[in-house]
Amino acid sequence: MASRALITGITGQDGSYLAELLLSKGYEVHGIIRRASTFNTGRLESIYTDSHTSDGRLFLHYGDLSDGSGLARLLGKIQPNEIYNLAAQSHVRVSFDAAEYTTDITATGAIRLLEAIRETGLKPRFYQASSSEMFGLVQQVPQNEKTPFYPRSPYGCAKVFAYWITVNYRESYGLHASNGILFNHESPRRGETFVTRKITRAVAHIKAGLQDKLYLGNLDAKRDWGYAKEYVEAMWLMLQQNAPDDYVVATGETHSIREFLDVAFGHVGLDWSKHVEIDPRYYRPAEVELLIGDATKARLKLNWEPQTKFIDLAKLMVDADVQLLADHRAGKIRVTG
Repeated sequence: MASRALITGITGQDGSYLAELLLSKGYEVHGIIRRASTFNTGRLESIYTDSHTSDGRLFLHYGDLSDGSGLARLLGKIQPNEIYNLAAQSHVRVSFDAAEYTTDITATGAIRLLEAIRETGLKPRFYQASSSEMFGLVQQVPQNEKTPFYPRSPYGCAKVFAYWITVNYRESYGLHASNGILFNHESPRRGETFVTRKITRAVAHIKAGLQDKLYLGNLDAKRDWGYAKEYVEAMWLMLQQNAPDDYVVATGETHSIREFLDVAFGHVGLDWSKHVEIDPRYYRPAEVELLIGDATKARLKLNWEPQTKFIDLAKLMVDADVQLLADHRAGKIRVTG
């Protein structure tokens, strides 16, 4: 019998890549999607049309992390072997403006899902999507699994709660539950309001003469940026271990937003300083200045290492947005990947 996985947040960047990975490994994949008045499954369209899903191994269910009883019903119906909790209000800047909602979905949503697991009596392996934003005002450089948390946003605080409640349920109920502390991971499927995708999309539009200015906030913030398509493999590897544990997933390099601008604009022969302007509205009330992860544990225990370098990541995102724009202008419908 094929392994059966449930993914919350399947319509997001990570969820779509993870679904592809699991399907390629022969899984039956179930995803929870929120009911909306518009289609929100664009990142999954290529999966539906791909040959390896022709036997109907991808199933989508309406649900929400704000609805604990609904989650329990779905778990009872699906009976998954593995659960990946990727759903969240995941935009750090927005979390300051929607703090209560962010906490309800990102923090309380995690315990609703864990309680649904406990109440149904299932024994799946559970993955919690934790975040480098939990380190916030960093207490050591680089950050590893032993680095104290110091979150600097409602999002970071909510992720800290979700992290510790996952540990608590692991220790209290013997659940095979692991935290993946993923540092920033990007791709052509990144949401357009996140800074890397905002930049690469603007590069494509500026190069095509459709836009002239790009407005950003703090250009000096430094992040450890990797490729999302590779990071989802680390998620899967965590749930294949005999014992649950917590892992940092990162590249071990840090780069500023200025450096990302250099690579992205330079890739198409543009000078970003002629197009980028600072807008104070994009500053956070409390900033995270530096993140750089130490993924030694993941390398040694999971045999996982990042493959795509920072410069190559920025270029592949620019290329994808240039192609996406060209396809749109030609009247084609295309999902980036």
